[in-house]
Amino acid sequence: MTITSTSDVPGTSERRPGRPRSAEAERAILDAALEELATSGVDGFSVEAVAARAGVGKTTIYRRWSNRDALILDALSTLEAETQPRIKGISVRDDLVLTLETIQRRHKGSVHERLLPRVMAAAQSHPELMTGYQERVIERRREYVREILRRGVATGELRADLDVELALMAVVFPMLYAVMMRTDPEPLPKDFAGQMVDLLMGGLGHED
Repeated sequence: MTITSTSDVPGTSERRPGRPRSAEAERAILDAALEELATSGVDGFSVEAVAARAGVGKTTIYRRWSNRDALILDALSTLEAETQPRIKGISVRDDLVLTLETIQRRHKGSVHERLLPRVMAAAQSHPELMTGYQERVIERRREYVREILRRGVATGELRADLDVELALMAVVFPMLYAVMMRTDPEPLPKDFAGQMVDLLMGGLGHED
């Protein structure tokens, strides 16, 4: 199955004959798609349900997206831009804490919390969709962390021989586990992100 989205197809940014594209309608459709995906999962996802949630007709959706998977992928792609913190560049420690706090906040009481398990459950049955999600959302988030780590190596805040890919996993994976898999009824410590980064900096930091 080939996934085609409005952002991939040459010429889709040009205005087509007929009524102009409505930014409000498109935003409503993408939001509705995320809610439908969080509720029904990939296999239960339907354009009809999205249309009903968004208050538009199916033809409005199909004018913008060629198929169901294209709509899902574009909806998921909106998450990357909306939730990525801006690098402050003051210190590696502060930027890593901000990154982990964002992950924690992203998965607490939001559509992300309900959506990610649904997406992960479809990894085996919808490999092309997951590949697109990996490239357009996950990889961009990883590159954000890589930039912080590379800067830390360049400034001497982190070890010169740091394995950036391994460090990325060491920084991010514990928080993902904490917000996605942890079943302990006790809440996470208030400064969990800061504590995690401080613990890791002892191993990642520059050796005098």
